[in-house]
Amino acid sequence: MNTGPRISHPALDFLLAFVRGRVERARSGELDRGASAVEWVIISAVVVAIVGVVAAIINAALSDGADKVGDCIKGADASKTC
Repeated sequence: MNTGPRISHPALDFLLAFVRGRVERARSGELDRGASAVEWVIISAVVVAIVGVVAAIINAALSDGADKVGDCIKGADASKTC
């Protein structure tokens, strides 16, 4: 048993309780949920990046096609086709 003087201060008591709680959470495996959340954020970021790249490719293809159609319309006359 500890028979020495016990230091009691509200801030110190809070700090000790907080540290004990964190240690118990770390030992219980409850922190795995946080790791899963980080994984979901990373996966979501990758999916958003892929969608952005695909959208840029589609936008470029549509712009090129629209330019070709516009040029064809400008140069069209009754004697030739595009």
